[in-house]
Amino acid sequence: MDNAQLVDNEKSIRLIIKIEDKKGIIRLSSIYGSFNHISDIEIPPDAVAYFYCPHCKSQLTSDIECKSCSSNMVPFNLDIGGKVSICAKSGCQHHLVEFENFSDALKKLYAEYGFRGGAYPKDLDLRINDNEEKVISIDEEKEIIESGTFLQTYCPYCNKSLIENDMLKLKIENGTIGYLMLSPYLNVFTSKSTMFLPEDKTVENISCPHCNKNLIETENNCGKCGSRIAKVSVSARTKFIDFYLCTKKGCKWHGLTDKDYEEIRLEDSLEW
Repeated sequence: MDNAQLVDNEKSIRLIIKIEDKKGIIRLSSIYGSFNHISDIEIPPDAVAYFYCPHCKSQLTSDIECKSCSSNMVPFNLDIGGKVSICAKSGCQHHLVEFENFSDALKKLYAEYGFRGGAYPKDLDLRINDNEEKVISIDEEKEIIESGTFLQTYCPYCNKSLIENDMLKLKIENGTIGYLMLSPYLNVFTSKSTMFLPEDKTVENISCPHCNKNLIETENNCGKCGSRIAKVSVSARTKFIDFYLCTKKGCKWHGLTDKDYEEIRLEDSLEW
């Protein structure tokens, strides 16, 4: 694992990659289901790659064939038991996960990493199917939305919910059209997408998956890196507030307008 170079805002999986006569370093996303990566060599479409451990230089390969394209699968052992295998062919998105003992692995996963990809904040309400409003602390008459709070998120135009399967879902365009799924928990930065998004690059367009309205803000920029930002609506107590996200892959900035900041503060956030 590479703690220094992040992919999808999480530590990456660093490997040696070889394609024909070219050899280099590739860093894969550690988020299951994400195909984002950083490589210092060009990876042509449909090319079959060979992967090696950066420590012992052993090749990572198996006799298992991909069910989609018949290429060899590349296995990775998990410290919670079992393994994840990915296809060695560029562009093929077939992958699988196997556990030696699924029950034990699941218990260890929740114990070490929490639920939904992040450790439980101490104040996170874990009740299911409970419509009672979560209590939010007040400091000097300013509402504080605490880290780990689930942000009910809506389109600012059609007012339809952007939450799907416990993730914030946005339509994106970066040469092709796909979808970006973000964690809806404040200051939890896990994400995945249906298309490759280069690290440190901005997304060309972000829109609502329901009404297709463009969510890119034209008057303000990211308070950290200066990139364009996208606007969604989140519910705070009994009102909607404008909530802004940076469009640059890897930038964790998010914030509120000056008007909303007078009444509401996001805990541990880089705001305007």
